[in-house]
Amino acid sequence: MMNRFQSVRASAFLTLKGFWHRMTVGSRVMVVDGDKVLLIRHTYVPGWQFPGGGVGPGETFEEAGARETLEETGYRVTGPMELFGIYHNTSPVTNRDHVALYVAKNFKFEFKRKPDYEIAEVGWFDRHSLPEKVTPATSQRIDEYFDGVEKRSIWGY
Repeated sequence: MMNRFQSVRASAFLTLKGFWHRMTVGSRVMVVDGDKVLLIRHTYVPGWQFPGGGVGPGETFEEAGARETLEETGYRVTGPMELFGIYHNTSPVTNRDHVALYVAKNFKFEFKRKPDYEIAEVGWFDRHSLPEKVTPATSQRIDEYFDGVEKRSIWGY
């Protein structure tokens, strides 16, 4: 799903980060409201996906996921999140990335997220009517959560 420029750019960034950290760790959050999920679309990689990002020094996975959710969507997680799974991300550009996925059912709207250099769009979608170009990993996690499809250990792109 990535074009050549996006693949090279992501590969370079993650490789440099990987040399420094030896591996990268991230946290994503599936914000759920009934049958709806909150998704974002980045400007620099294709597809709709869950909000999230890297875990910073001194941060827990849960703290990073909640912080990234607020920064990328304008929604603040207000209650405990359920750890849904930990995945090995074997994308086309790295095999050093690991992702913790949380589910948040308690949240509060804080501000309207305007498009910028990082986030192109934010939207709520019914799980039965996901947008075109939702990433395979996002679709797989939604199926695992809502339909009880067997969990995979690979994040998948």
